[in-house]
Amino acid sequence: MSKRITVIGTGFAAVTAVRELRNRDSSAEITVIGRKAEFVFLPSLIWIPSGMRQGSDLVVGLDNFFRRMRVNFHAGEATGLKDGGRTVVTENGEVENDALLIASGGRFIKKLPGIENAITPCEGIAAAEKIRDRIAEMQGGTIAIGFSGNPKEPSAMRGGPMFEFLFGIDTLLRQQGRRDQFKLVFFTPAPEPGKRLGPKAVKGLLDAMAKRGIETHLGHKMKQFTESKVITEGGEFDANLILFMPGMTGNQWFDNTELARSEGGMLKADALCRVEGSERIYVAGDSGSFPGPEWMPKQAHMADLQAKAAAANIVDELAGRTSNTGFKVELMCIVDSLNSGMLVTRTPKRNLMLPPLRIGHWAKRIFEWWYLRGLR
Repeated sequence: MSKRITVIGTGFAAVTAVRELRNRDSSAEITVIGRKAEFVFLPSLIWIPSGMRQGSDLVVGLDNFFRRMRVNFHAGEATGLKDGGRTVVTENGEVENDALLIASGGRFIKKLPGIENAITPCEGIAAAEKIRDRIAEMQGGTIAIGFSGNPKEPSAMRGGPMFEFLFGIDTLLRQQGRRDQFKLVFFTPAPEPGKRLGPKAVKGLLDAMAKRGIETHLGHKMKQFTESKVITEGGEFDANLILFMPGMTGNQWFDNTELARSEGGMLKADALCRVEGSERIYVAGDSGSFPGPEWMPKQAHMADLQAKAAAANIVDELAGRTSNTGFKVELMCIVDSLNSGMLVTRTPKRNLMLPPLRIGHWAKRIFEWWYLRGLR
């Protein structure tokens, strides 16, 4: 009999896992659970405010991909688990499995007072389009851009895109000939922003901000946002537009399970991507808390690496073989600014950061094309 494998999610970790599962087992019955059979290329949200991308450019329907991979799609968001994880409960019925991979992403922590006055860019296309429209209608003023983390989960932050929105908006305003009408302020509770990218990154990023005339407000705990202010324990400043990326935690539906959780609310995984204390339940990407260095990123590349490991272990475990595939810890990104990009890589053994280069920007665009092409 074919084994039933269920994957929750339709993001990077999910589609990579589907491809890896099918490559390793041609007969497995694979079911994907998600709200819609579509993939959104979130890294390119940074190009929506400038008009370089429209929202529709970043959305790919997964019907063809699922057909090629011989995958069943169950439309409906997961709401819980039953039978020790062998049954996934959704808003549209139940799905049984012999092995489960949870790749449903993370959830932004929205507890800061007044956070409704800020736009969280990585929430999706609508948020990026709102930024685009707000900037277009502004005649001048202060744009504040910042991020924070989950103090109980050091890796659960997404600061990289905020540097890209910061530099991209600066470039956009310069291209429009109205940069002198705006003040850009970068803020974060971290005293050394970008430290997770490596020791060289902090100086490189701060130097880039200084060169562009971007003010900074660093190292002060966030207290509140109002419609026109950013308030921290170290002071406050006026802002006409606030972009803020809060820290991340686990999905709300995790509360309806008995799965092991980290202190920060993520699913607690071992080095093989198995949810601790569970039977044939794995996790990949933003949903999980994994052992590794504190700088281990929450980004698409890392999610792909974890998904490949999880898929390999699922197939081995279902076949009765020893599952021992770990994942490589690697940070890899290009910090884009619309017309150039800084390549940053980091592993436990090395760290590389290149200066802003035009080829970096084009490399990011080519990767987007290549990745989406494989899903169409």
